[in-house]
Amino acid sequence: MKAPPPASAPRAVVLLSGGLDSATCLAIAHDMGFEAHALSVAYGQRHTAELQAAGRVAAALGAREHRVASVNLGQFGGSALTDPNIAVPTSEPGAGIPVTYVPARNTVMLSIALAWAEVLGASDIFIGVNAIDYSGYPDCRPEFIRAFETMARLATKAGVEGRPLRIHAPLIELSKADIIRRGAALGVDYGITVTCYQADEDGRACRRCEACRLRAAGFATAGVPDPTRYQPQTA
Repeated sequence: MKAPPPASAPRAVVLLSGGLDSATCLAIAHDMGFEAHALSVAYGQRHTAELQAAGRVAAALGAREHRVASVNLGQFGGSALTDPNIAVPTSEPGAGIPVTYVPARNTVMLSIALAWAEVLGASDIFIGVNAIDYSGYPDCRPEFIRAFETMARLATKAGVEGRPLRIHAPLIELSKADIIRRGAALGVDYGITVTCYQADEDGRACRRCEACRLRAAGFATAGVPDPTRYQPQTA
């Protein structure tokens, strides 16, 4: 378990889902010398085991504190991750944005992180979005991150008073294998993370969804043993 940085360290809000990418992002923020304030969002997701994983990751990687904000995007539906009537795909994705896209999720999460950052006096927010090994989500692209950073500088007291906020997306141009290598070098225990879109209550992965396939392929390519806990296979 990593110790938090000294109280004199600059503060940062780190969005933490409990998955592989956000855990790596938290480790990077810690390694850069930030006092990390981890933020998870209960947005009505079906795979709530990731929120429990986020608490474990925050403690293991030296976050100063970990908070869970609630905003029920599930009330609107429109995504396989929030609507039980939409099946999580288990086949290779086709063309277009998949049904696992949650409308406006990263915009909402970054907005909540922005509010907390202003209260903390933090000028930095970290988010583990990735534009290489990802599902084609529009809110994982570099242009989205740049646009949100511009908006944050216009929309906040800190921004208009000359203390612009920075959005860090250190994984955005890394492959899944490179993310795993980076995290492993920083001591991330990926066995406590949950990535699966339909993990069970114990956080065990399904093996079949796109998130599971990308994760497994990343470990194989990186040459790092896969510590993922999987659900028993059925005949």
